[in-house]
Amino acid sequence: MPRGTLMIQGTTSDAGKSTLVAGLCRLAYRAGVRVAPFKPQNMALNSAVTADGGEIGRAQALQALAAGIAPHTDLNPVLLKPNSDLGSQVIVHGKARMNLNARAYQDYKPLARQAVLESYARLRERYETVFVEGAGSPAEINLRANDIANMGFAEAVDCPVVLVADIDRGGVFAHLIGTLACLSESERARVKGFIINRFRGDASLLKPGLDWLEAQTGKPVLGVVPYLHGLTLDAEDMLPGAAHTHAQAGGETLRVVVPALPHISNHTDFDALRSHPQIEFSYVRTGSAPPAADLVILPGSKNVRDDLAWLRAQGWETALARHLRYGGRVIGICGGMQMLGRAIADPHGVEGEPGAVAGFGWLDYETELTREKTLKNVTGRLVLRGAAQAADGTPPVPVRGYEIHMGVTRGPALAEPALRIVSASGVGDSALDGAMDRAGNGEAGQPRADGAQSADGQILATYVHGLFDTPEACAALLRWAGLEAAQRVDYPALREASLERLADTLEASLDLARLYGAIG
Repeated sequence: MPRGTLMIQGTTSDAGKSTLVAGLCRLAYRAGVRVAPFKPQNMALNSAVTADGGEIGRAQALQALAAGIAPHTDLNPVLLKPNSDLGSQVIVHGKARMNLNARAYQDYKPLARQAVLESYARLRERYETVFVEGAGSPAEINLRANDIANMGFAEAVDCPVVLVADIDRGGVFAHLIGTLACLSESERARVKGFIINRFRGDASLLKPGLDWLEAQTGKPVLGVVPYLHGLTLDAEDMLPGAAHTHAQAGGETLRVVVPALPHISNHTDFDALRSHPQIEFSYVRTGSAPPAADLVILPGSKNVRDDLAWLRAQGWETALARHLRYGGRVIGICGGMQMLGRAIADPHGVEGEPGAVAGFGWLDYETELTREKTLKNVTGRLVLRGAAQAADGTPPVPVRGYEIHMGVTRGPALAEPALRIVSASGVGDSALDGAMDRAGNGEAGQPRADGAQSADGQILATYVHGLFDTPEACAALLRWAGLEAAQRVDYPALREASLERLADTLEASLDLARLYGAIG
């Protein structure tokens, strides 16, 4: 494999750029190449905590796993996390800097561009090959000025581009020809070829179209990648197209429901549940009545007060009260945890206009949103009511996850925690740490409490994302929710197998000699 840089751009959002970069990183890793993924600018509400204590897009953390490296902030120097229809939190080199509306961000782009080029330069020094992922489409004419996400970046660093299009959407040839037509002459020259993604059927029937495309553009088709069903890979941002997954026929099952909040964040928390053979899983979207369930999970949110208002408008407060009255279980994660308390205050306007709202009030604590963001990778143990305790008094079920939140929660309910955190790395909220110390959760370096449980054992709340990714914790939580014979499903192993399957498919589907020849 030649050493250098290759950028993967797409004709549309969700064309397969993230997945393709992950697969190419795994192929390079297999070949013993020091490889890194890179996304100059990402807009996503699924994020990950890095080894250097920052925050990047979840897709870049997956690509790092594929490349055999630890996620770090240079892999995604600019991350935009939308908190309204018009604005986003701007994260640069892993740290939240400010909230900006779309027009103000255009003025900020020269500074963002500097951060992007600094990160890219460091990657080129450390790695032999860098696979760069574009964002959306390079054909967005209104976003061309000061572009750092697509051709603006490629032109700045003088790197070649491969264009990927999703044939499953239809109109693939129009997408490719139209995208080229929107580019400048120098940008078109940068495109070294095409990849057609998510093809179903007999590839020989596609050949006349491929021949026509090559004749029209003078650029080669570097491969046709088949539609890969059942890949277990972290999504960049979009909710899964299928809102419902069915449990396998026969045996005990558990119905799990998650409201699809308008500002839902880190919905990758639920990928392990969607892959579990005993789980019937549903996302409930706007306009749909909350269905009957055994377990309801309130997810993370980038705008907790707005999403709480949405839940009330959609009838969830009444439905949850009925669910609990009939013995159902509820888990609140991060923003979902905050909603379960008595009140949520935002005195600094972290997520909008300053103010406060009443929470659902099922757990006795209050949350104040803070300017400082907590970013920590954590390991610990579950503390489930009624679970067997180890000889030293700690629960036997390990859990690994991460914290990404802006808020301090205080109140009597925290005396009955959901987890004991035994180690954490990253950046913490000093006010939060102080509150935990005052609550009697141990000295520095000793286990500390996280979250809360209701006295009746029906409600569990935590700030820790990724609960279900640890097989032992997933099985224990499902038993707590009523699935007595919960199977142990190793989600990290499923993800690793999917990366290998993806790499095998790319190796068989792409003209790798020509693709690698484009690396510059």
